[in-house]
Amino acid sequence: MTNLSPDTIISRIITLMIAFTVHEFSHAWVANAFGDDTPRANGRLSLNPAVHLDLLGTLMLLFAGFGWAKPVPVNPYALKRRSPAALMLVSLAGPLSNFVLAVLAAIPLRFGLIPAVYNWPGFLPTPYSFLLNFMVINILLMLFNLIPLSPLDGEKVLEYFLPPAGVDFLDRIRPYSPLILLGIVFILPILGFDLFGMILNPLLRAISSLLLGVSL
Repeated sequence: MTNLSPDTIISRIITLMIAFTVHEFSHAWVANAFGDDTPRANGRLSLNPAVHLDLLGTLMLLFAGFGWAKPVPVNPYALKRRSPAALMLVSLAGPLSNFVLAVLAAIPLRFGLIPAVYNWPGFLPTPYSFLLNFMVINILLMLFNLIPLSPLDGEKVLEYFLPPAGVDFLDRIRPYSPLILLGIVFILPILGFDLFGMILNPLLRAISSLLLGVSL
């Protein structure tokens, strides 16, 4: 396990409480807007972090840099009665909310509104390092959740745009998708093939460069 400094741990705790909460609330809010009261009935139409955080997903974010929260329950049939795109938009709302948070964090960094101080005495993160970590983690959460494998949001987003044959393929692999995802994230890197890093790290650098206005 990588040794983490106290300021990094504090940054990640604050980040996960905000990022996960806003992510799941966004799912719930859009579902509610499309007439599905399932999230409200399950207490998920809330900005209270306690109703959204998942213990294992929280620990993963703290120590691995990415993680997950409790999925928001929705009724696909109630959504599709309102719009064929409703389920896709509910799924997209979470990753999109992380992108918005990343943009908000990048604004003071890009325009030099706070000094570029990475460390100072004590155990608290500097405003600059906190916002930088906050931006990076939110971009990673967006990218990770857009992977088109169940139970991640990207599966439902991709499903909406696929022809029937593609939807059938997703239906067939859905029972195995969590195992495929675990293999990609944990097993392949042990074998020396970090597919997750090969795909997401270049995207992370590109989006970070775009938001910060510098080449990374």
